[in-house]
Amino acid sequence: MQLIAEYLPWLLSAITIYMTILAGNRARHAWLLGLVNQGLWLIWIVSTASWGLIPMNLALWVVYARNHLKWTASNKALQ
Repeated sequence: MQLIAEYLPWLLSAITIYMTILAGNRARHAWLLGLVNQGLWLIWIVSTASWGLIPMNLALWVVYARNHLKWTASNKALQ
């Protein structure tokens, strides 16, 4: 558990920054990467008992899923 608490935040930060860059560049899989990252965030939240971050995690699951669905529908409409 200590490895998760100490090292996972570094990976979470890197993925979050990379996903944000991908989204800004309109990369197709940006929001899916964000969803995977939220799963990792949830592991960290539970492992460190950082319960105050649960509302953020839940909200971002919804936002990233919504954005992914909207971008998928938008791309299909353009084809």
